[in-house]
Amino acid sequence: MPRTSLPADLTPMLAVAGVMPADVAAWSYEVKWDGVRALVAVEAGRVTLTSRNRNDVSASYPELQGLAESAPGPLLLDGEIVAFNADGRSDFGRLQARMHVAGPSAALVSGTPVQLLVFDVLHAGGRALLDEPYDARRELLESLALEGPSWSVPPAFADGPDLLEVTRSQGLEGIVAKRRESRYLPGRRSDTWLKVKHIRRTSTVVAGWKPGEGGRAGRIGSLLLGVQGPEGLEYAGHVGTGFTAATLAMLADRLAPLRREDSPFVTPVPRAYAKDAVWVEPRLVAEVDYTEWTRDGRLRHPSYKGLRDDYDPKDVHRE
Repeated sequence: MPRTSLPADLTPMLAVAGVMPADVAAWSYEVKWDGVRALVAVEAGRVTLTSRNRNDVSASYPELQGLAESAPGPLLLDGEIVAFNADGRSDFGRLQARMHVAGPSAALVSGTPVQLLVFDVLHAGGRALLDEPYDARRELLESLALEGPSWSVPPAFADGPDLLEVTRSQGLEGIVAKRRESRYLPGRRSDTWLKVKHIRRTSTVVAGWKPGEGGRAGRIGSLLLGVQGPEGLEYAGHVGTGFTAATLAMLADRLAPLRREDSPFVTPVPRAYAKDAVWVEPRLVAEVDYTEWTRDGRLRHPSYKGLRDDYDPKDVHRE
């Protein structure tokens, strides 16, 4: 088989929300990490990190360049960039300090270190592996011995129900079940990969904000959120919790140049939130935790977790 170069235009395969498969033995199970997805190209002594919306984020994570010295490249890997908190759990809020900084200082890198958790290999030894079954890719990945100060290959498990219970007891987000015979489908959301989550979390598009009152007078009180529907952006509710003072200041800076005169929603916004809303171009994606979706398509009890620069607002739909 002829050798091929690393592809430069792939986007990650995506999982769908689901429940534990009935045919447990036909699947492999991995912890669902709370971070930022990245395709990782290791070639010519350099590591290139590409987000799911094809942005080069290599400059934000300089400590991952060391992978090029130890990996038997050229390689194309799939993984998650995470930051761990004091309890040893991946923490999306903690990762926020690194996500939006290109060329971080040595103090920031030291104070908020990241880890690259690699869970798939898409190209190795001059050969594309997309059509290989998951089990074959996983066996090859584990043989690469990708263990270093800022990168590793977390284990996969055969007992999904047990892993689900362990992650629940440890306060983790959930697991991902991957069918053992599945191919890697770049850019597609496939039911051969299933997200089984304990914590309900979703991505939303920021389309405006409501001015605060009392202690938040003069600042953002809540963000007005939406998800894409058949005709365009649909109102999905508002979030007013989960913010620090620094987060509110950052959001004000990011939203100020995006102001517009009219609502970007194609569905009505309740008058209580629309009457004094500051509308913005729907370009920022916010991650929120929530308890459920209501019958009228609103998020119940959402809590802000952070911004995602790796998602295209046009791809944000209700899960």
